[in-house]
Amino acid sequence: MEYSPQEGFKRNAQNPLEIDLLVVDEASMIDLLLMNHLLKAVPVDAHLLLVGDVDQLPSVGAGDVLRDIIASERAAVIRLEAIFRQALQSHIITNSHRINRGQMPITPPEATDFFFFVKEDPDEAAELIVDLVAARIPNKFGLKPADIQVLSPMYRSSTGVTALNAKLQERLNPPSPKKEERKLAGTLFRVGDRVMQARNNYDKDAYNGDLGYITGIDLENQTLAVRIDDRPVEYEWSEADELALAYTVSVHKAQGSEYPAIVLPLFTQHYLMLQRNLLYTAVTPRQAVGRAGRNPPGFSHGREEQQAERALLGPERTSGHVAGT
Repeated sequence: MEYSPQEGFKRNAQNPLEIDLLVVDEASMIDLLLMNHLLKAVPVDAHLLLVGDVDQLPSVGAGDVLRDIIASERAAVIRLEAIFRQALQSHIITNSHRINRGQMPITPPEATDFFFFVKEDPDEAAELIVDLVAARIPNKFGLKPADIQVLSPMYRSSTGVTALNAKLQERLNPPSPKKEERKLAGTLFRVGDRVMQARNNYDKDAYNGDLGYITGIDLENQTLAVRIDDRPVEYEWSEADELALAYTVSVHKAQGSEYPAIVLPLFTQHYLMLQRNLLYTAVTPRQAVGRAGRNPPGFSHGREEQQAERALLGPERTSGHVAGT
């Protein structure tokens, strides 16, 4: 599409892509505006193949493009529904299908890649999450903490993105006289921190969702050095609001990404975001180990919590459980 902030999309109806077939992956993330520009750039004699999971979260921008295209019955649709033998061994795969059908995930004793941890108190769950990332999962599965991504449905609360980032930063990258640190744009950044690019910056060739690590903080020149995809990117302190700590990210930010392991807290304090497609999105792109905390079976649900549970599991399941992976 050859986008630039100054000129917009250089590929358009007057200058279409020179293709016979265009394959677009993660099509559920395309909003109306982007699809409009995309279709203008596709030659009238070319073929367009959209690949995506309509049951995942829709685009952040306006529209639910992939679902609407399928519902229109104007395009040929192929659904991949079979679970092959090798996939049957993965409880991530089988449970993602169960979640999508409104069924509770299962965690039998022989499960090796999908687990529940039950905690009544969210503050205790936050401490457990830190221990899982820093010690338990690395010791059990031989992964590094850097291989493990914590996802959360919301930014607020003790098991939200903001609080968990602070706790994980303290445990995984504690302060040291040998590490420069600086609070910028309301966030404490420290050399060694895992960070995410929060919005597109075409001048730096850094894009929304890119992960990197802070390699230097220059107090004299007031700059941050970040390594993204094995290349250095420099930020002035005034640009620090483009970066966010990324020990924990929201499920929406993680959509379309894969991680060797995730930890996902699900509590009724997240009820505003607890929809079935959010849980399904969090589980489906994972390669290995999933973890969770949840409120216990005896938790007394109010009206909002019951609404959240119906959204996750369907109206036929209101037993007082909130699922986690």
